[in-house]
Amino acid sequence: MRLLRVIVFLLVAALLALTGYAYFGDMSADPRPTRVPVRLDLGTAPPAPPAPAAPAAPAEAPLDPAAEADAPGDPDALD
Repeated sequence: MRLLRVIVFLLVAALLALTGYAYFGDMSADPRPTRVPVRLDLGTAPPAPPAPAAPAAPAEAPLDPAAEADAPGDPDALD
């Protein structure tokens, strides 16, 4: 019974300490200057669109469609 009281007391003390740290602890981030270039639209004429690129060469079809299905795909794919 005494051990249970000690464990409960330690849990309550830990929760109070965590709450105190959350309210009074120094969690401020170090300030870092950030510079991001911004392009402003000042009413000038828009630039001419770029010339179309040459069409890319067509990709070769796989010889065996089953081999492509077994090949590992994108590891970040959600399929």
